[in-house]
Amino acid sequence: MKNGPNIALLGSLIGDPARTNILLALMSGKALTASELALEAGITPQTASTHLAKLLDAKLLRLHKQGRHRYFALADDDVGHLLETMMGLAAKLGHSRTRTGPKDPAMRKARVCYNHLAGEYGVHMLNSMLAQGYLSAAAEQIELTAAGENFLQRLGLDIKALSRKRRPVCKPCLDWSARRPHLAGTLGTALLNHFYESKWAHRQEGTRVVDFSPVGEKLFFSAFPL
Repeated sequence: MKNGPNIALLGSLIGDPARTNILLALMSGKALTASELALEAGITPQTASTHLAKLLDAKLLRLHKQGRHRYFALADDDVGHLLETMMGLAAKLGHSRTRTGPKDPAMRKARVCYNHLAGEYGVHMLNSMLAQGYLSAAAEQIELTAAGENFLQRLGLDIKALSRKRRPVCKPCLDWSARRPHLAGTLGTALLNHFYESKWAHRQEGTRVVDFSPVGEKLFFSAFPL
């Protein structure tokens, strides 16, 4: 037996269809109860409890207790990035599940990827910030520039708060639908929260879809032109 990271364990945990549905249901960044996750996965509450125990034990999930209630969420950004990357690779290789309904175009347009903006708008935002010199990219690494700091200050974001957290400020995340990177890290989270707080956009209840208002869409493309 070779020593090293146990990729096979992660693969077996994520590869189970019920556990996959549980993990993807948490990609919105919202914590859910075991009952809610059982509905998302299409399994009984008892079966969901078994799957959740395995995911907690593998540290893919974290548990929040509030009174008598127990809420589950993805363990951290790395788990979210892994799932988004796997979705991108699956789409690229043609391993996609058929999903119908009006939410598909909206999901491709703008959605939450754990805690940052994904979809066409997320990719557009990253490309715009690179084109305007707000971000610099080298060797698949993204860094905030001095011009970018000035831009964020004009938006009203707290620059110092971005770097105080243990997460990277900027991080590329492969978008599963566009198959190009969008912006993750503390900056990606701060920008999405800014869109919410400024009423540029809101998240559709019960989905990962991010809806921009007509005014918010105009302000978004004014701030992030190409």
